[in-house]
Amino acid sequence: MTSQTMDHQNAHHADDHEHDHHQETIATKYLGFWIYLMSDCVLFGTLFATYVVLMNSTAGGPGGSEIFELGFVLIETFLLLFSSFTYGVAVLAMHRGNKSQVLLWLVITFLLGFGFVSMEIYEFAHLIHEGYGPDRSAFLSSFFTLVGTHGLHVSFGLLWMLVLIFQVARKGLTQANEPRIMCLSLFWHFLDVIWICVFTVVYLLGVLQ
Repeated sequence: MTSQTMDHQNAHHADDHEHDHHQETIATKYLGFWIYLMSDCVLFGTLFATYVVLMNSTAGGPGGSEIFELGFVLIETFLLLFSSFTYGVAVLAMHRGNKSQVLLWLVITFLLGFGFVSMEIYEFAHLIHEGYGPDRSAFLSSFFTLVGTHGLHVSFGLLWMLVLIFQVARKGLTQANEPRIMCLSLFWHFLDVIWICVFTVVYLLGVLQ
């Protein structure tokens, strides 16, 4: 066996080792992120339980049926659910190695998410202006806490997405960027599931009370 052949085999083994190490690192990242999502499930589960206990504690103030505008919230819901679809298209483009399509769909997803947060801020400001702030009753306090916590998570997701857009635009679909895109995908879809629960438990049941 020539020294050239041995060098080639050694280089091949080194590449295999580096690839295996990279795959292990990605798997560890995903596992860690799943653990974080499970802890977030506990957080939201606690907030939902608190809301359900306090939803009728209006202290003589308005209930959900008096302050919630279901049509407005339906638009919010459409924006967030559609943003989950556009993010999925971005992930498909990533698997095809199409950088420009990834950037396009990430920007569209960001704009939809930004629209959702803007509407939520408007809703909060409107309720407070009407005198229905979180200090008005236990019901409103639990409402602002639950919905506001979800809104903060979406805002964090938007910041993360903005950073990813710049990273992909600058460095492309690298081995470092692709797992980040996938982790944010898990986070974004998780927020969609939580919002469906918020819409059903808070707004829909609130209006039907």
